[in-house]
Amino acid sequence: QVQLVESGGGSVQPGGSLRLSCVASGSISEVGDMGWYRQVPGKERELVATITSRGSTYTPDSVKGRFTISRDNAKNAVNLQMNSLKSEDTAVYYCTARVSGRRNGIWSNEKFDYWGQGTRVIVTS
Repeated sequence: QVQLVESGGGSVQPGGSLRLSCVASGSISEVGDMGWYRQVPGKERELVATITSRGSTYTPDSVKGRFTISRDNAKNAVNLQMNSLKSEDTAVYYCTARVSGRRNGIWSNEKFDYWGQGTRVIVTS
């Protein structure tokens, strides 16, 4: 079984910084693209950042210049450095990854999407 676990969330004042981490573990053959999403109650889950297996990154305008995504392939990890945080950044943040490995007791080269449990970020004075 494959699982993703996020850490690093918390409460911070506007203008502050947080660093989120996510580690994939379990019966893994290969980890492909990874990313971060965030969600506020009553709203659609929003893409925050993505990084490919080759290290190419993308961030939308809402966080561009403030958030930086990175990965550590040796640790099957993805990180999100968040600077200059604003109140509108308040949300539950989820990491996601495309992973091949053992699923339902069967090893396969097919990659499936996995999600972490989420970590809360609160930006308030």
